[in-house]
Amino acid sequence: MTSSAPQMQRNALAPGLLAAIALFLSPLFTEGIVATIILFVVAILALIVAWFALQAKQWWWTVVFVAVAVIWNPVYPFGFSGWVWTMAQFVAALAFITAGALIKNERQAV
Repeated sequence: MTSSAPQMQRNALAPGLLAAIALFLSPLFTEGIVATIILFVVAILALIVAWFALQAKQWWWTVVFVAVAVIWNPVYPFGFSGWVWTMAQFVAALAFITAGALIKNERQAV
């Protein structure tokens, strides 16, 4: 039996969860190569989530994650530190999880 309701898929869920894990682990690594790798991971996954948000026609998430990609960019790092940066990482992780759960597209037949 087939339902008439369109099936939805959450493309941003996996990259959102991966970025949230990286952000939750990032306070453990404040300097060195691991911190740089985390910046790369978060920035790249932010752009991926922004692209999925754009495809889902939810442009407000695109604005949020382009801003996250700029703030966490590894090429010209801002050098934030302290408890404000730690809280920003926690807030960004929650944004990734929320966006991953809310951004959804209609499943395309192949």
